[in-house]
Amino acid sequence: MSTTEGMITEIERFALNDGPGIRTTVFFKGCNMNCAWCHNPETISMKRDLHYYASKCISCYKCVYACPCKAQKRINNIHMYYPNLCVKCGKCAEICYAGAMAISGKKMTVAEVMHEVLQDKPYYLTSGGGVTLSGGEVLCQREFAEGIVDACHENGIKVAIESNLNFPWEEIESFIRKLDLVMCDLKIDDSTSHRKWTGADNTTIKASIASLAKSGTPFIVRTPLIPGATDSNENIAAIAAFLKEVDSNGSLLYYELLNFNPLGDTKYQSLKKKNPFAEARPLPKVRVEELKAIAEKAGIIVRAEE
Repeated sequence: MSTTEGMITEIERFALNDGPGIRTTVFFKGCNMNCAWCHNPETISMKRDLHYYASKCISCYKCVYACPCKAQKRINNIHMYYPNLCVKCGKCAEICYAGAMAISGKKMTVAEVMHEVLQDKPYYLTSGGGVTLSGGEVLCQREFAEGIVDACHENGIKVAIESNLNFPWEEIESFIRKLDLVMCDLKIDDSTSHRKWTGADNTTIKASIASLAKSGTPFIVRTPLIPGATDSNENIAAIAAFLKEVDSNGSLLYYELLNFNPLGDTKYQSLKKKNPFAEARPLPKVRVEELKAIAEKAGIIVRAEE
């Protein structure tokens, strides 16, 4: 088994929304895009992040005594956290029983990840589930991800990934062909708009999706419905038409529209980051159905999360 280490933010057992059946989802840290609406902002940086959930603080001040860099202070019997002094060592999080301080980012070996994964192997086999590698962006840590995929297959466990596919196909092809399922995003069809909202051009993404379609690996393409950014009739119609054009051998299982998820705002607050979509709300059910009907006109199977 590979001894390669990777940076993980979380391992979620009994996940039901990251592919078919009962799954364990391994969240990788680090991403090569920076979507303005990301609901997992702690997965963007490859470095560890420290969250401070002020509402959970019980003013026990144990973090003040644990912090080696004086980022935690007791001033006039009030707990204060100074992120500019913090080195993200995580010592405060280790002793914060209230959960006010929490660290995101842990180095793990393939063996350590598999120790978690194998605990639920019977459920994968009986439900048609398996393991999903998510992020962040899995492909930013390909060697580590490949070690997990190989170990899972050695144990008869199927593996899926969630990815932005923003990598040249020749760099990722051999890895992709090992997978049982690829779930990838195509957020915006127009390249200029895509760069505005995600920090990256979509030319490579579309080329990799086209190559993925030819490879024969089963895949699902998803678009998050972000108010004012991705949810226009024109955008959804253009993406659906593109998918119809490239899916020459029927490897596309379906195109999925994911309604806006507002639950990431507390994470932005805990990281003291600005959330550009803090006031945004999910689209009404009738609007999601309208966009679904528009996508279906391209002649592909469309699912919608309302």
